[in-house]
Amino acid sequence: MDIHIAAAALVRSDGATLLVRKRGTNAFMQPGGKIDSGEAPLVALYRELAEELALSPGDGSAATYIGRFEAVAANEEGRRVIAELYRLETEGDFIAQSEIEEARWILPEETAEFILAPLTRDHVLPAIWGVEVA
Repeated sequence: MDIHIAAAALVRSDGATLLVRKRGTNAFMQPGGKIDSGEAPLVALYRELAEELALSPGDGSAATYIGRFEAVAANEEGRRVIAELYRLETEGDFIAQSEIEEARWILPEETAEFILAPLTRDHVLPAIWGVEVA
């Protein structure tokens, strides 16, 4: 069974992107979460950003749709994740809350220091940085 999510590539002016790690897990990934039945992906994304990071990006004008990506789910064995990915430019502060154990801004040269979710490693970071991630 596939897991349909909305995810945010939050990007600072220096090119760093925000990755989060949920409680009880090892892999870092983009903030976001499951899209509820009947919910628009962008609405789901803003709900998740508010829940996970106390961010309220506004009315959606700042969000740019990047595309749909699929990968093996990082934290749910035997499942695939289908992500609707949006890019948001931000310098804003955040507060890791809800199920988020850790949140870190990272640059392309720092990826080797982190365990990355397959979606993040194989699709999201290459899409926003234009480089392959090892």
